[in-house]
Amino acid sequence: MQETIFNIKSTEQFTKTALEVFKHQFKNNKVYRSFCDLINKHPSDITKIEEIPFLPIQFFKSRKVLSSLSEVQETFTSSGTTGSITSKHFVTDINLYKESYLKGFANFYGNIEEYTVLALLPNYLERDGSSLVFMVDDLIAKSKNFESGFYLNNLDELAKKLINLDKNGRKILLIGVSFALLDLIEKYQFKLKNTIVMETGGMKGRRKELIRNELHQLLQDGFGVAKIHSEYGMTELLSQAYSKANGIFETPPWMKILTRDTEDALTILPTEKAGGINIIDLANYNSCSFIATQDLGKVYEDGSFEIIGRFDNSDIRGCNLMVL
Repeated sequence: MQETIFNIKSTEQFTKTALEVFKHQFKNNKVYRSFCDLINKHPSDITKIEEIPFLPIQFFKSRKVLSSLSEVQETFTSSGTTGSITSKHFVTDINLYKESYLKGFANFYGNIEEYTVLALLPNYLERDGSSLVFMVDDLIAKSKNFESGFYLNNLDELAKKLINLDKNGRKILLIGVSFALLDLIEKYQFKLKNTIVMETGGMKGRRKELIRNELHQLLQDGFGVAKIHSEYGMTELLSQAYSKANGIFETPPWMKILTRDTEDALTILPTEKAGGINIIDLANYNSCSFIATQDLGKVYEDGSFEIIGRFDNSDIRGCNLMVL
């Protein structure tokens, strides 16, 4: 199945594979099966991907969401405020994750070996279980570049390295959490010509939340670049979407975004309509590939999408099912 998932070339192939994965998870994932039974959805009723039930993401906080009996190789956890319940993603085949992020990155940016990877992810480095740190750590290793590395609070060293590498014409990927990138440009002003600046979102309580346009304008001005790239991923997924400008994301071929009605969680909306973000991530073969997130967004005709906000807990309607 791994070979099939990462070699999807058409919409027809995606649909066929997604329906097969749905049947597999309905049969082998107790949590997902209970949810499907509760809303009275069965594989015999499902003929297109819009009809597949999407598991509310909160289940990753309260249940072990697994479609495999294999031993868990890695447990990824979400960051949370003190005392809050975090999501746990139990991964029984770490190679699925590695293949997903390596092929996903190559799909959008080419060979990782061409880049020096500088990572500014302080809040993620300060805890265990971050899937983002796992991915970036491997990208740093795969870059085969001794200049690549993580930075915690040593902004002076990072700024110096960034300026020198960029001046020397090296291809650089600077990937960072929003608040840390803002910290960097408050201390230094850059005029970068060979650097991709990629934000992974989130102020994590360190700064006031900004709307995307405002954040990206600040970062563009501070780094002296024409556009800011973004990565969209989460603990509960094994794939990432990327935006090369303006917060418009694209997915790799084994991932697809749909939107659901905010009043009726089981109704899928047509493109161009804002709603709750539902994600199909076929790399999640051993957990659950069909997830209803707490993000709000809009999907465009070509399959690209943007994130426009998040649900408050009080806004989530139509899913008393979330407390199975």
